[in-house]
Amino acid sequence: MRATKNTLSRRHALLAASALLAASPRAWAQAPWKPTKPVDLVVHTGPGGGSDVLARSIAVMLEKEKLLTVRVQVINKTGGNSAVAAAYLSEKRGDTHTIGLFTSVWIATPLTSAEAKVAVRDLTPVARLMLEPAVFAVRADSPFKTMRDFIEAARANPGKLKQSGGSLTSRDSIMRQALQQHTATKWAYVSFQGGGERVAALLGGHVDMMVIEPQEAGEHIRAGKMRVLAQIAEKPLSGYPGVPTLKEAGYDVTVPPQMRGVLAPPATPREVLAFWEELFAKLHATPSWQKYMLDNQLEEGFLTGPEFPKAIDKVENELRTQYQQAGVKTVR
Repeated sequence: MRATKNTLSRRHALLAASALLAASPRAWAQAPWKPTKPVDLVVHTGPGGGSDVLARSIAVMLEKEKLLTVRVQVINKTGGNSAVAAAYLSEKRGDTHTIGLFTSVWIATPLTSAEAKVAVRDLTPVARLMLEPAVFAVRADSPFKTMRDFIEAARANPGKLKQSGGSLTSRDSIMRQALQQHTATKWAYVSFQGGGERVAALLGGHVDMMVIEPQEAGEHIRAGKMRVLAQIAEKPLSGYPGVPTLKEAGYDVTVPPQMRGVLAPPATPREVLAFWEELFAKLHATPSWQKYMLDNQLEEGFLTGPEFPKAIDKVENELRTQYQQAGVKTVR
């Protein structure tokens, strides 16, 4: 009996050890992934640009809300209207500690530039963070008090008025083309590389109007240098009481929304993508994020999962149509 009991005990011990060894790799594989070293957050603007400011704000909020145990470092990859940043992120294929912060220009540039080889859908969509409205602004001492004032002046003086903006594929330019077609008017477009130059051209009296993000406009409004004629937003922004949306002003013009969101490199493992999706969902729910959205007059638009790539495709198709209507050649 003793030998039989010993034999059974050894057999049970071996079976238990085998079960433990077999289970351990599975348990390890199923453990949630999380970063183990600093995370690179790639942006296409230089220091002080819109994406750079947002990226650094995200890094601060993640730390403040204790959502990430590693540091986030912003990597500025400027050039080519986002093409350089997109190419850099694409080269990080499978890298689990690099993500990118994109805007709609990452969708627009590959449509019109053969040199831009990487489209947003070549990367891994993580989350749409927000929709960014804009406003039509003039100098505080401008004779134009309303959007109708500007449109009527443009109609009376074809090609004489000037708008400062970015590239011909930017939202500034698309908005101008759509509004000109809608109102049968025409005004000039002066392209500048940086946002600071566009603002300086308006405040210096070299142009008559510009399209600008609300948070940047607010700074100049408070300083008494700028006035807003209309909002490019689905719903009126709380920071601009009494200022109509473009539709409320009588101009029912549809322009694809400016989105800001997060992308990962190609071939990002599923468990890594799940981590980033959950992280930004948690950030979206924090008081810090809600305050940032309100302070900067941003529109709610958080989106993850299968609906996010569909939203990207929708914006791409709308942009392609508007470029073609405006006579801008598309390459894809």
